[in-house]
Amino acid sequence: MTFFRPTFRHPDLPPNAAGYHRREYEGGISTLCAGCGHDSICSAIIQACFELALPPHRIVKMSGIGCSSKTPAYFLGRSHGFNSVHGRMPSIATGANMANRDLIYLGVSGDGDTASIGMGQFIHAVRRSLNMTYIVMNNGCYGLTKGQYSATADKGSKSKKGGVNELESIDLCELAIQLGAGFVGRSFSGDKQQLVPLIKAALSHKGLSFIDVISPCVTFNNNPESTKSYHWVREHSEATNTFDFVPFRQTITAEYPDDAVQDVVLHDNSVIHLHKHHNAPDITDRRQAIDNLEDHKAQGVIITGVLYVNPESTDTHEILHTCERPLNSLTEADLCPGSEVLEGINAGHR
Repeated sequence: MTFFRPTFRHPDLPPNAAGYHRREYEGGISTLCAGCGHDSICSAIIQACFELALPPHRIVKMSGIGCSSKTPAYFLGRSHGFNSVHGRMPSIATGANMANRDLIYLGVSGDGDTASIGMGQFIHAVRRSLNMTYIVMNNGCYGLTKGQYSATADKGSKSKKGGVNELESIDLCELAIQLGAGFVGRSFSGDKQQLVPLIKAALSHKGLSFIDVISPCVTFNNNPESTKSYHWVREHSEATNTFDFVPFRQTITAEYPDDAVQDVVLHDNSVIHLHKHHNAPDITDRRQAIDNLEDHKAQGVIITGVLYVNPESTDTHEILHTCERPLNSLTEADLCPGSEVLEGINAGHR
C-alpha cells in the first residue's frame, strides 16, 4: 500500500487565481478510520486554501498530538509544518509567528489536545490574539486511547461502550469569545457547504480565528446516544446564519434571502455576507454571542455558523509594537545599532 496520492490529474482542470492547481494543496493518503470526520475537514481546508489562492509555500501548518494532529500529513503537502508535543502547538505557533509575521499560520488540534493537556496553551494563544487560524476537530473522545471521554463531551452523553458521561463539558467557542478571540465559528464535518467559507473567512481575519468543528469518531463515539455522532448532530444542529465569503479581489455582490442581512468587512477588505434570521443576535456583540450559545445549549441544540466577529481586532505584533519586518530578517546592525542610538533610547526613559 502506498501513502502517496497519484500524480496524474485531468489536464483541463483549471488553476486558481494564483496559478496553482488543487493537487498542490493536497497531502498524503489518510490513514484514519474510514468515515472519520477529520478527513472531511482536511478536504475543506484544501478547498478553502485553493479557492483563496494562497501560495502553499507561505502557509505554516501546526499540530500537537492525537488523531486530529495527524491530519497535517493529509493536506498542504508543499507547506511548512511542525508536529509538536501533546498540547503544545500554541507555543510553537507563537514562536514561529513572532519570528516571521509574513507567513500564514494554521493550527490544527483536537478536543483532548486543546481542552485538556493544552488548555493553558490555548487560553494564552487566544488572549494574546495570535494571528493564526485555530481549528479544533472535536469528537468528544480520545480516539488514540480507546475512546475515553474528553473534556468537550456533553454531560449525559453516552459512548459506544455504554458509559454515561457525568462531568460538565467545556464549550471552547464560548471560552474563546470570553478570552477575546476576534473570530469564532462552529461547524460540522459533514457540512462542507458551511465549513469551506467559514475556513476562508477565518484565514482572512487578522488576529486569532477559532473554529470548533464537530467531527464524529466512527470507531468509539458514533452511536445514536452520543451528542458528537453523525445522527445526533444532524438532528440537533441549528445554523445561526447562512453566509457568503467574498474575497476582496472579486466584485463584491451577493443575493440574499428574506430576513436580515449583516455585512462584516474583514481586515483584508474581504466581506462576510450574513443572511440572518429576523431574531438572530448581532455577531459583533460579544455578550449576545455568549448568550446565544448558552440559550441553545439549554435547548440541547448545537449552534453552528459564524458565532462572533470583532472587525476591529488586533494581533500580537500590534499589541507588542513589534517592527514591520519579520524578526528573523533583522541583521546584527539592526539589533545592535551602536552606543549613540542606545544612549538616545536610555535618555528617553530618564
